[in-house]
Amino acid sequence: MTDPDHFGALKPQLYTEVQRQRRDSSPWTLVQGILAPVQFIIFLVSLALVMRTLITGEGIFAAHLSILAKTLALYTIMITGALWEKDVFGQYLFAPAFFWEDVVSFGVIALHTLYLAGLIFGLMDDRTLFVITLFAYATYVVNAAQFLLKLRAARLSAPASHQAEALI
Repeated sequence: MTDPDHFGALKPQLYTEVQRQRRDSSPWTLVQGILAPVQFIIFLVSLALVMRTLITGEGIFAAHLSILAKTLALYTIMITGALWEKDVFGQYLFAPAFFWEDVVSFGVIALHTLYLAGLIFGLMDDRTLFVITLFAYATYVVNAAQFLLKLRAARLSAPASHQAEALI
């Protein structure tokens, strides 16, 4: 399906009507809608704690706990997101509509997992672990922006009847 953009060119719609119905009926849609802002709040708190620790040297334990909470939230949202993608697009990951979001998500997961491995196996000092975390968090911000832009595109490409429902 396509829809003209502002210049009259045709652009693909994010969801077919069937996929839109699957999305709207999937229990994972609500789960993702709850987990995404929760993860973002955890991220903000953790970022503040990590920065405080890097700047002052204080609060190392709290910073590590916050990173572990962020990592748990990330793994949870990735698993439930894969289940959502399966419900909507028929495959667990890398559906064409969300391919690049999934690619960047794997980068975020890789960096968080590197942090975990370094912490669990004592492979790196705290400062190195926190720097890895900052890279993970920067990549997470890019990924969150990708999803917000995709959500906006979905709203803009929705048929007028669905746009009116979204406002209610």
